Amino acid sequence: MARKAKELGALEVNRLIEPGLYAVGGVAGLALLVAPSGTRSWILRVMVGGKRRDMGLGGFPSVTLAGAKEAARAARAKIDQGIDPINDRKALKSAMQATRASSITFTDAAKAYIASKEVEWTNSKHGDQWRNTLAKYVEPMIGGIFVSELDQSHIVRVLEPIWLTKMETATRVRGRIEKVLDWAKVSGFRSGENPARWRGHLDVLLASPEEVQKIDHHPALPFDQLGAFMEQLRQQEGMGARALEFVILTAARSGDVRGAVWSEVDLKEATWTIPAERMKTKKEHRVALNKEAVALLKSMPDTSELIFPNNSGEMLSDMTLTAVIKRMNAVRDDTKLRRWIDPKNGRDVVPHGFRSTFRDWASESTNYPREVAEMALAHTIGDKVEAAYRRGDLFEKRRLMMRDWGVFSRKLKTAANVIPLSRKVTGTHKA
Repeated sequence: MARKAKELGALEVNRLIEPGLYAVGGVAGLALLVAPSGTRSWILRVMVGGKRRDMGLGGFPSVTLAGAKEAARAARAKIDQGIDPINDRKALKSAMQATRASSITFTDAAKAYIASKEVEWTNSKHGDQWRNTLAKYVEPMIGGIFVSELDQSHIVRVLEPIWLTKMETATRVRGRIEKVLDWAKVSGFRSGENPARWRGHLDVLLASPEEVQKIDHHPALPFDQLGAFMEQLRQQEGMGARALEFVILTAARSGDVRGAVWSEVDLKEATWTIPAERMKTKKEHRVALNKEAVALLKSMPDTSELIFPNNSGEMLSDMTLTAVIKRMNAVRDDTKLRRWIDPKNGRDVVPHGFRSTFRDWASESTNYPREVAEMALAHTIGDKVEAAYRRGDLFEKRRLMMRDWGVFSRKLKTAANVIPLSRKVTGTHKA
């Protein structure tokens, strides 16, 4: 057994500043080592398995005299149990390092998830939107926490400040957190249920988005104003105006039109085939081109691979088409030109709103079946049974409907309740 030294008090220990090893008493083998540099640290000198071992217990004064004595007693208790405290501590440290190596913070998990999925996103801005929303709303709260430690309370803490005031943003943030944590689980960084899931979990704690905020639809033009709008639009110059005209004539999404290339178009067959990788639904979509759309394409120069390039030969920005409408609405008070607004909310109509204009026209002024209009809009079929039975794309029926839509786009005045369609086929429009 080690010889007990005189027990020193805290004040006496504090005065030990000359280089050397000083036994402090209280616990056999406990000493303070003063290095030539002046740093001081605790040493416990013990016999383990017949060999003398020096075990460090931390630096002084970070570890106080009382703390050093407590650690020394714990180490000696392990020795009495036949445990080598030095090897035991090394094993614990190795285990902690292994655990840390297999852990990942939410911020790092989000970066890894975005990197793995970004190649699938057709819109290059999608990744930036992910990074920006997570950096603004999530990372300040939980970015540095290991994904294995995240629970329901962390997710609620992120969402509550914006749930009632920024509902659309909040729901996107929740969905993005859920996807990152799903990735972390599959990658082996966490286990158990996803604390960001909505159904049967957060829906019990947070108000329903549908109850908090009404859906804010894209401002759309009433279909009975379309002819007048198109007349004014055709007088506008610039590639943006022509792209917007094509958006309306095809009822397509703005991004699909802005990214359209000549190789996708067959003017002889009057067909525009959008490949799956450019579609929101990830499925190839055929568009039946009416004669108005074909005439527009034939008037376009083919000096670029893109049908509607900007001045640099690159794709138009998503704001270019919106700017066309803003210019059309920026009229002087002494003109007779009208403003193109959505009467439901008084806001300027937007390019995407013309898909609603088309849909309203099809349902209110024609007898075309609902699924024909939905297919023309490239909407995903929600009913699994209906989707299973309807595997075709109703292309010929859609061609007739798009022909009528082209004719309607040139009509300046229409009857109050009946939209006459120049058709020989009976039973396809309201009489």
